Amino acid sequence: MTATTAPDVHPLGTEAGPPAGAEALPLADIDEAMTRARQLPLETRVALLTGATTWTLGEIAEIGLRPITLSDGPVGVRGTGEDGLPSAQLPAPSATAATWDETLQRSIARLIAGEARRKGVDVVLAPVVNLQRSPVGGRHFECLSEDPLLTARLGAAFVASLQERGIAASVKHFVANETETDRTQYRSRIDDRTFREVYLAPFEAIIDAGAWTVMAAYNGVSYGGVDATATGHGPLLNDLLKGEWGFDGVVVSDWLATRDTVGSALGGLDLVMPGPGGPWGAHLVQAVGDGLVPEAVLDDKVARILLLAARVGALSGHPGQVGAYDASEAGPEPDDAEVVAFLTEAAARSTVVLRNDGGILPLDPSGIRRIALLGHNAVQPFTQGGGSAFVSAPHIGDPLEALRAAFPGASVELARGGVTTVGAPSIPLEGVRTPDGTAGILVEELDAGGAVRSAHVLADPALIWFPIEDDAVVRVRLTADVLLEASGEHALEVAPVGAHDVRVDGASIGSSDVRVGAEVVLDSSYANPETRTAHLAIDDPRAVRVEVDAQVVDADAYGRFVRVHLRHRTPGPSIDEELDAAVAAAAAADVAVVVVGTNPETESEGWDRPDLALPGRQNELVRRVAAANPRTVVVVNAGAPVLLPWLDDVAAVLWWWLPGQEAGASLAAVLTGAIEPSGRLPWTLPADEADVPVPHGRPHAGYIDYTEGVDVGHRGWDRLERTPAREFGFGLGFGSWRYERLELTSGTAPDTTPGTTSDTHAFLTARVTIRNTGDRDAREVVQVYLEAPGGDPERPVRWLAGFAVADVAAGGSASVDVPIARRSFETWSVDRSAWILPSGAYRVRTGRSSRDLRLAAPHTIAD
Repeated sequence: MTATTAPDVHPLGTEAGPPAGAEALPLADIDEAMTRARQLPLETRVALLTGATTWTLGEIAEIGLRPITLSDGPVGVRGTGEDGLPSAQLPAPSATAATWDETLQRSIARLIAGEARRKGVDVVLAPVVNLQRSPVGGRHFECLSEDPLLTARLGAAFVASLQERGIAASVKHFVANETETDRTQYRSRIDDRTFREVYLAPFEAIIDAGAWTVMAAYNGVSYGGVDATATGHGPLLNDLLKGEWGFDGVVVSDWLATRDTVGSALGGLDLVMPGPGGPWGAHLVQAVGDGLVPEAVLDDKVARILLLAARVGALSGHPGQVGAYDASEAGPEPDDAEVVAFLTEAAARSTVVLRNDGGILPLDPSGIRRIALLGHNAVQPFTQGGGSAFVSAPHIGDPLEALRAAFPGASVELARGGVTTVGAPSIPLEGVRTPDGTAGILVEELDAGGAVRSAHVLADPALIWFPIEDDAVVRVRLTADVLLEASGEHALEVAPVGAHDVRVDGASIGSSDVRVGAEVVLDSSYANPETRTAHLAIDDPRAVRVEVDAQVVDADAYGRFVRVHLRHRTPGPSIDEELDAAVAAAAAADVAVVVVGTNPETESEGWDRPDLALPGRQNELVRRVAAANPRTVVVVNAGAPVLLPWLDDVAAVLWWWLPGQEAGASLAAVLTGAIEPSGRLPWTLPADEADVPVPHGRPHAGYIDYTEGVDVGHRGWDRLERTPAREFGFGLGFGSWRYERLELTSGTAPDTTPGTTSDTHAFLTARVTIRNTGDRDAREVVQVYLEAPGGDPERPVRWLAGFAVADVAAGGSASVDVPIARRSFETWSVDRSAWILPSGAYRVRTGRSSRDLRLAAPHTIAD
């Protein structure tokens, strides 16, 4: 058989124009709307350039412009937070990137588009195409890969498919935004060649694929010898993005990132979010009136927003670019059978087999009578990272329930094996009462004099976060009687955001006079405030009264709100006792499944991890269980790399990622082999933290210097000749593969991907013949790498140049065409300020990973 790959996307792929459905609407229509807009007062036009609310742009009825709604992504469409609807919760982007499958990315985009329609959203803030430069980066799970080509290809597929359905993508964060530490303050300092070849490359490819909006990053960038602020990247936004690349869309600020008026307006920013308020509005009107900002600059911004409105169907007379589908048709509910099946397969396909000693996997249900399911993450799987990518799912698939269904003839025993989180669990509603006995927490809103302006009962103690509409309210008093029923030591944890006083049974356990504002949203510290803890020894059941006085946080355009964490740890077995119980369960079982991983305290927007260690005593749990039962399968539930010191000492290891709402079903499907875990690592898994080429991204004196140059990720491991635990591209799957032939052909392999022109050709095509020598149908990811002529030290040791996914029957073979773009051979000349094609004899290598390369062939580029 012949398997034809999904072709490259220019400029990291073949030189194609925008896909079908991504072309601009007839400019005459936009010009007409622009002419009508110019007749409106200056204040009305300026108002369009700042959000009317946190998530929407204002309407202009006179020209037929309705509000445009934006929403966070990329693991789902949260919406504005006002509809109360659950969202389909997808596997994390790092997970779906592990499939190396552009077709899957297009399918994900179709689901996201339907979700956006269901929630009334026009623009989805996704994908994140910053690179995973360091494994400790806080948003590592939200990015696609450490490799610029893999990121570009997958990101472009997602964007093109989403926008074919009339929903805009907002590609983020432009640019060099790989670190969360001091994320609103630092400047990334990168040499021009590295900037072009590595960090700009995914954005360039996706802009060429037709992206309609781009989000400017919080951080500054030192580029071309000029330090630019987060939203005033003049050389980047005006000269490069809009000038050289011809971007005709909208550049939107990250939320609350814009700090000045004239610099940001002249620097290429088009839309300030959120609103109302901010540095534009009346300030921008004044700047135009004073001649500091030309009116033509203002009109360009308005024209771009009107073009966006036309593309998404928000401008009267323009139904939007919807291809061959009904733009009014919402997607199915997130718990619909079709969605559940798709998300189950996506999570299962993403799973990477890191070890499968003796072929223990897949498990045969008919031969298993007893399973021990162990680990904190088996009890409470970590399905999504923290921050703006968070959505509320309709359900979270329970691994215990799923394994019991998949192994109907076996008993499945669940044991936690010890807690891994530092914070206690949230208090359930049945655990709290107001002073008059009502279930919930009494909330009293107080003015500056301490008078109660209003009161209500909060029925969700797990999420004490609510807006304050009354401007006279400056603080809130929360009162609850917490029911302590079990004898032993209880821990009550209260973590207010901002100035506060916390009392338990009238005694203060902590207070602060430090008032906070919008910065707690920008740095995500609202998600992890300082905790006040009361330890209480209880002999007989009783209630204790918890009172919290907390400030109202004035977060500018995010509004005024109160947030408090209220948690309760009940008496129970010690960690040692839980570990002993887990080991005993493993020893009595036919197979032990240990789920280890990170948690919401570990991976989140807003902070970087301090190290790569698994939290708690999970390594001890794995070692003791493996010693008790040689048939131990370890499942790693994490979005970013963690150290696995026992990796080669257990029978099987699966990297399960952050799997989304269908966690349980996907795990059962993988363990039984109902769906092959065909994932390949999109980043490098370290064996030793000391070997990591870029151990962190912390700024020094306000700068982050990208001193590794073009050797990002796996390229750095190769340059330093260090051995990781598992290399970039690694994944065993359930197949067994022989690479039989590599043939190179210049100027062939037409790009037949839907949405691209049929006469586009690759610069070079690698035809790779593979054979599945195993006894199961399986999927292979064929990877092609280049090595420079003569081992040029100015270029990486090797770099990814193409890849393709192929499904091959057991015993069968396939010839897989992998197009390689001209850009894969090119390098950026700083002297010429242009791309050049170095001549010489390149080495083309193909195989199963960056270090398992089976075949090679030369390709010479003449002078």
